[in-house]
Amino acid sequence: MGASRGRARNTVVNYAVDLAQFADYMESAGVEFPGGLDAGCLRSFLRELSGYGFSRSSISRKLSSLKGFTKYLASRHLLEKDPGAGLRGPRADVSIPRAIAYEDIMRMMEEAGRSGKKGARDVLMLELLYGAGLRVDELVSLSWEDVDIGERELRVKGKGSKERRAYFGRPVQELLIAWRDASSSRGYPAEGEHPLFHPEKTGAERLTARTVHRMVVAAARAAGLHGVTPHTLRHSFATHMMERGAPLRVIQELMGHESLATTQKYLKVTVEQMKKSYMETHPRSGLGGNR
Repeated sequence: MGASRGRARNTVVNYAVDLAQFADYMESAGVEFPGGLDAGCLRSFLRELSGYGFSRSSISRKLSSLKGFTKYLASRHLLEKDPGAGLRGPRADVSIPRAIAYEDIMRMMEEAGRSGKKGARDVLMLELLYGAGLRVDELVSLSWEDVDIGERELRVKGKGSKERRAYFGRPVQELLIAWRDASSSRGYPAEGEHPLFHPEKTGAERLTARTVHRMVVAAARAAGLHGVTPHTLRHSFATHMMERGAPLRVIQELMGHESLATTQKYLKVTVEQMKKSYMETHPRSGLGGNR
């Protein structure tokens, strides 16, 4: 109860601060209040906040305060219409996907291969997460009928039950053949609708995403890496392909992105890396060795 009162008190304080800042801005801009208040005033105030270096989350919060205020003024007929209605805040910051180096991924696979009887399975899962760019849910949902070992193709059931094709290299092809033989010898059917990765618990239908996540984290820690998840490997798949010149549209299809804008996050990573390389090495960059 006390914590709730504390949060409510903080909300009131923040609200008062936001409105006081807006009032100061209106006064300095010479805007008559409240009659002169319109959507343009709100937009100008938000631009000024951005110019002062406020974060996007802070600006969004202040806009929320202002919209509550203008809605109140309109409800009391102090304004003919609500200037804050429909006004949107700044777009959320786009988080740049984290990719790890190819050498780090190879070290993870090396460490995973040392995990006893599960080693072969764990290496194969890492290869598919990174080599085919699969989501962890897509990995555990794979059945043997989805795998064409000869053509080195996968039929992947992505988000919204949408299917796509994914591909894998010769190392994965060899691992899959060995995994098929090992599964059959242990009494796990390696055909049809039977899961590619059989469950660890008796009675379960499939391996869980949580099991895969734990395996990836353990392999990463054994390789001296932290903060690595199955999604990190998927990010690395896209980033490494981009660095080596793969077209954006191809990566979009391989990853199952509906929007090209989603795929363009990886282009941002690559452009930043290219700029860094240029600044460090080109003699006319001002930072290279021959200035």
